[in-house]
This record gives sequence, C-alpha cells and structure tokens, in this order.
Amino acid sequence: MYSLVRRFIKTGLGFGLAGLVLGVWMLAMREVGGRWPSPYLVSAHAHAVLVGFVMFLILGVALWLFLRPEKDDTRYRPARIEAAYWILALSTGARFVAEMSRAWVRVPWLGWIVLAGGVGQAAGLVLYFWTMWGRIRPVGSHLREAKGEKF
Repeated sequence: MYSLVRRFIKTGLGFGLAGLVLGVWMLAMREVGGRWPSPYLVSAHAHAVLVGFVMFLILGVALWLFLRPEKDDTRYRPARIEAAYWILALSTGARFVAEMSRAWVRVPWLGWIVLAGGVGQAAGLVLYFWTMWGRIRPVGSHLREAKGEKF
C-alpha cells in the first residue's frame, strides 16, 4: 500500500472519528438535553460520515486494488489523483466546519463556504472518477463471459 492510498484511508478514518464525536454529541443533546440538533449539525455529521469517511475509504481502497493504468492511458496521472485528494479533503473539511459553525453563528458568508465546499466535493469526485476510468476494465472475465460463464 503506497502513501497516497494510506493518506486517503487515514483521512477517511479522521473524518469518521469527527462524525462519530458529532453524532454522539447530537444524540446526547437530543436524548438527555431534550433539544433536537440543528439541521446544520445533521448535515455536517452526514457529510463527515458519508463523504469524509465512506467515500475516502472507498476511493483509497479502489486506488490500491484497481488495475494499473495501461501504457497508453492518457487520463490517469498520480498528480491528478493527488489533486482530487486535496480538493476533496479541503472541501469536506471546510464544509464540515462551516456547517457546524452555522448552528451557532448567524453570518451569511458561512453559507458561501458551505456552497463552495459542496461544489469542491463534487469537483473532487468527478476528477477522481474521470482519472480512474481507464483502470476499470476487465482482465480475463470478459473472455469467460463470452464463453457463457456466469458469475
């Protein structure tokens, strides 16, 4: 497992921990404090867990397990995957912090940070998948399928 794969996975674990802490705090606030959490906190929790934890782990494992790029693959470049990592990590972090902040602070510019974070998350995912597209290919299975094998 090389360093960029480890970075994706460890970043995912960090976001997972942040999502767990926020989730437990919101649960305690609801069950013991009698107050429903702000929709901003719910959204921050969802993005920390679903994008920050789940997607980072999926992307890291896919980067590790998928086939090597073919020699003539013009899309795949490690620098593009690293760019996708940084776009996703910074966007998810900014969105998480900005959405949590919106639960307590009423300043309009936080909404712009949330929006920029969401756009950044989408852009990072599109860049990742566009770059990895050529690595999603058959290796022998298409030959077995042509012979009628079912799996």
